[in-house]
Amino acid sequence: MATAYIGLGANLGNREANLRTALLGITRMARIEAVSSLYETEPEGPPQPKYYNAVCRIETGLSPQSLLRFLQGIEHEIGRRPIGEMMSPRVIDLDLLLYEDCEIDEPALSVPHPRMPARAFVMTPLAEIAPDVVVAGRAASESAGELGREGLEVMAEAGWDGVVESAQDVLL
Repeated sequence: MATAYIGLGANLGNREANLRTALLGITRMARIEAVSSLYETEPEGPPQPKYYNAVCRIETGLSPQSLLRFLQGIEHEIGRRPIGEMMSPRVIDLDLLLYEDCEIDEPALSVPHPRMPARAFVMTPLAEIAPDVVVAGRAASESAGELGREGLEVMAEAGWDGVVESAQDVLL
């Protein structure tokens, strides 16, 4: 089993429901160990609605490439369709941020996610559930602290997802 971190985002439709649906989908092929608080954040790129963002830590038997394909399948199930533009609005966005200590640079997959160290909406929730995980040679908590929390608003504390608790109940 491998530990991976997934970034979740949505800014169209019922954002929180879309993120919960994605988390439930992830449980089909992984065990969710932690989910950060839910944050509302300003979008990057062209004018569009604000995002809801979170990060989860999973344990999975899938390879990084298989995990990426699985996450893309969940996005498709929820209604994401290719629209060609980066940073465009979306009903769901699932990013493979980290996979163990792997470094992957392939046309379809880059791990660690190349833009995460500069994004407070990724580093803040990541630091919440894994403060000591190293990203670009620095602890997530250190990077998050330097990026600050401007533009981040906590919409719900950890536990908002209901997925981690229900998965643990099944294991008991």
